[in-house]
Amino acid sequence: MKPRRGGASRGYEEMDGANVPTYGGTRNGTSSGGPPSNDPSSPINNNNNSVVGGGVPPEFELASVSVVPDDTFTVTQAVNALGFGWFQVKLSLCVGLCWMADSMEMTILSVLGPALHCDWGITRYQQALVTTVVFLGMMLSSTFWGHLSDRYGRKPALTLCGVLLFLYGLLSSVAPSFGWLLLLRGLVGFAIGCVPQSVTLYAEFLPTKQRAKCVVLLDCFWALGACFEVALALAVGPNLGWRWLLGLSAAPLFAFAVITPWLPESARYHVTSGQSDKALTTLEQIAKDNKRPMLLGRLVVEGPSGSRGSFKALLGSSLRRTTLLLWFIWMSCAFCYYGLVLMSTELFGGKNKTITPDTENDCHPLATTDYMDLLWTTLAEFPGIFATIYVIEKFGRKKTMALQFLFYAGCVLLITVTEVRVFLTIILFMARGVIAGLFQAAYVYTPEVYPTALRSVGVGGCSALARLGAMATPYIAQVLFQTSIWSAVSVYGFFAVCASVACMLLPYETRGTDMGQ
Repeated sequence: MKPRRGGASRGYEEMDGANVPTYGGTRNGTSSGGPPSNDPSSPINNNNNSVVGGGVPPEFELASVSVVPDDTFTVTQAVNALGFGWFQVKLSLCVGLCWMADSMEMTILSVLGPALHCDWGITRYQQALVTTVVFLGMMLSSTFWGHLSDRYGRKPALTLCGVLLFLYGLLSSVAPSFGWLLLLRGLVGFAIGCVPQSVTLYAEFLPTKQRAKCVVLLDCFWALGACFEVALALAVGPNLGWRWLLGLSAAPLFAFAVITPWLPESARYHVTSGQSDKALTTLEQIAKDNKRPMLLGRLVVEGPSGSRGSFKALLGSSLRRTTLLLWFIWMSCAFCYYGLVLMSTELFGGKNKTITPDTENDCHPLATTDYMDLLWTTLAEFPGIFATIYVIEKFGRKKTMALQFLFYAGCVLLITVTEVRVFLTIILFMARGVIAGLFQAAYVYTPEVYPTALRSVGVGGCSALARLGAMATPYIAQVLFQTSIWSAVSVYGFFAVCASVACMLLPYETRGTDMGQ
């Protein structure tokens, strides 16, 4: 693809023959009164450098045509040609802040339950309900946000998400009763349901060669948010309580809400919605930020766009198998990830004993050593991320996810064979790293396998099923775990093995492929 020449009209191409001089009343070598001449000496058929048609040299004739009719390009070609540069770096920081805020709201669930148990005397089932209601809001809103993003754009949806998430997060810190807290945390979950759309927006601006690495590296912000939340809980929780912890945790949400007006809208969305001029403006901004020449030609749509935002299309004949398998994979991934987070708190908090009527309302607040062990296991996400970057490019998306599910199953089963705190920390460290990398591998694969017209609603549907798994996990990790550790870890091992099989049954491997428009 050639760079755009200075002065060329953006998004337009000249008609065939435009700016091509005629030769004494002829056009394309045909006189106005008869057929073209076959005389080799005719200036029209002369291929040497002599002057033709009244002194116009042939090279001037070619130079006068600024764009040829079939010189077109797609958003995929433009993004690949413009490469990775300052534009993507800025977008990484914006999307990363959103991801960090989401991580903090999720991580706080592991310490909020025990704090409420001590402060308000809530039962184990009520602790599980605090976690479940957040994921219920996320599940109910995922398809809503996906549909909104595909209809009106990724940027408006993320802007609304940032504002609502900050508002409900702050109000949660002043909830007067358990019922109000449940309502507000449910609304927090409703707003969080839009966060996966930030990954969709991010992936659509990444060149094919860098896409998998960049999306997986985005999980660094998630891990950073989780570590920051544990450190914040360690500093604030014992002295100021859970209300201050909830309030301070909303700070990154405020920062994200402020910067959302500067987020770029997806060029792929603009093209599929018939707004090619806006898409070209965005692509030119990428070229400017990355210091690359803009492409020459006319921007065109690649692939159909008639079923934009249609949830029904996800279950069409061409996508049904992929969609159903991905739904189960995402559900199992969230079930296993958040289950491990909650089990870590139970293990380090000294709660791994059988519940009796006399111990149901005992208060066992997390100690400093418990927070430190939680911080160590959370740090495991960083090596998990970098290992996934290597494996996902070497073995592909499907095999990577399948192997990670099997490794996770082996780790959680090892929890039952030791009670030594150091060994438990090591086991949880390995399991946390692999399941964190697995979650990001799923985020790499899913936007790649769906076309642009269905990408947001496809990711939203997967996110909704993931929340269903997350809704169920507190009753295993916080309730069943107290009755029988073996039963709880066996459930997680079973789902991980089944999900590994589902990964291998996926019909498409997307490594090295362009994102279809």
